Amino acid sequence: MTSIEQHAETSDDLRRPGRWIALAVLVLAVLLVAIDATVLGLATPFLTEDLEPTGTQLLWIGDVYSFVIAGLLVSMGSLGDRIGRKKLLLSGATAFGAVSVLNAYASSPEMMILARALLGVAGATLMPSTLALIRNLFNDPRERSLAIGVWGAMASAGAAVGPVVGGFLLEHFWWGSVFLINLPVMAVLVVVGVRMIPESKNPAPGPWDLMSVALSLVGMIGVVYGIKELAAHGASWEVAVTGIGGAAALWWFVRRQLQLPDPLLDMRLFHHRGFSGAVLADLLTILGLSGLVFFLSQFLQLVQGRGPLEAGLAELPAAVGAVACGLIAGRAARRFTVRFVVSAGLAAVGVALAAVTFVHQGTGYPLIGLLLLVVGIGAGFAFTVTSDVILSSVPKEHAGSASAVSETAYELGAALGIALLGSIVTGVYQDFVTPHGVPADAATAAHESLGGAVETAHGLPAEQAHALVAAAQDSFVDGLHIAAGIGAVVLIATAAAAWFLLRGQALEEEIEHL
Repeated sequence: MTSIEQHAETSDDLRRPGRWIALAVLVLAVLLVAIDATVLGLATPFLTEDLEPTGTQLLWIGDVYSFVIAGLLVSMGSLGDRIGRKKLLLSGATAFGAVSVLNAYASSPEMMILARALLGVAGATLMPSTLALIRNLFNDPRERSLAIGVWGAMASAGAAVGPVVGGFLLEHFWWGSVFLINLPVMAVLVVVGVRMIPESKNPAPGPWDLMSVALSLVGMIGVVYGIKELAAHGASWEVAVTGIGGAAALWWFVRRQLQLPDPLLDMRLFHHRGFSGAVLADLLTILGLSGLVFFLSQFLQLVQGRGPLEAGLAELPAAVGAVACGLIAGRAARRFTVRFVVSAGLAAVGVALAAVTFVHQGTGYPLIGLLLLVVGIGAGFAFTVTSDVILSSVPKEHAGSASAVSETAYELGAALGIALLGSIVTGVYQDFVTPHGVPADAATAAHESLGGAVETAHGLPAEQAHALVAAAQDSFVDGLHIAAGIGAVVLIATAAAAWFLLRGQALEEEIEHL
């Protein structure tokens, strides 16, 4: 037997049987979370009409899920390392499906906010578990790159399927139905996953430190809430106390991790420049993108007058670009270097966001579709490669914690982006001048949200209704332009930072031993 044949045989022995079937089951969890995130944007106008939330409540409905999941991801990733990632994944999927029913039948803004928060608790168990299991399933780095690409592509596919399926449901059923589509996906995941996904965990994990769990949750939520309130309402004693309290909790969390023999999060992970650079790039990228993502569906429906299904189909180019490029990102990074692929991808997204500042009510769809395609291509390359870098930088036993850090950056970026950019859009929107003759109560409702303005206009004389909606739409677009401009600056700056932080970083080539 030749050395080449021996190497091929050894390589085959080191690859887990059934790994691709297991991957197919794992990505169902990603699909489930991605669908849930995207259908909310489409359902917002209908939810606004039914539950009548204030502008602040509407933002909470949009971002409380990210607040809670960001606060719990590190804790849940570490818990999966300890009790078993498969066990945590299947338990979380079951809870996610059950809480989706609560979301579907929420009868007030307060109940909806609570339901979204509980969904965040369940969601925090899913994402780090899936990435950590991929890290342990695929010992061949090239196969792992492709698997991570499939993982990311399914997230993008979910983002595409969500609006289309959600749009169909919204045109035929009530808004709560968009959350019930989680149930069949959850059922398949649990039934098939029990048999097909192998269990993995840290063989010597140490205890799960509840004090660290509490500090992580309180710190993350405190900081994000403080920033949100500062952006929305300005400085106050409440904001200062909450923000400083959250920062103090995070400082205490870090000190405690450095002192514990078996920390919830091994802070030494951040000594790896590639790991830290990839995490920072993910956080800032999502922060810059989140304003566009959250308000795009409202723009397509309430400004350009598209139906929910048409709006969902209009967002498909972003997903198509992300899916296609995510699948080839690992190969591109090995050929052109990690930092080139990540920086170029982020720069492309930044340029597309800059172009959004020129979009207005009469902009034709070809331009909007092209911009979304560029956003998808850039994000597909960048996020897939940074996820690969993060997972490849750590030992297998810490895969859950590393995955949790990656997902925390993503969710924290989303929460901060919606809080900061969303508050800016809302603030700019609410400053529009009410047309003469509009009753005071109608004006108040119109200033709460664009959906409120459109709904209020139905009860006014035609001339007043047209003037009110036009003023509200113009103001909303002005806010969207500002958010897109800020996002463009953030993305281009992040591309430059990634170029330096990821210098010399390369994806792994050698197959690991089981």
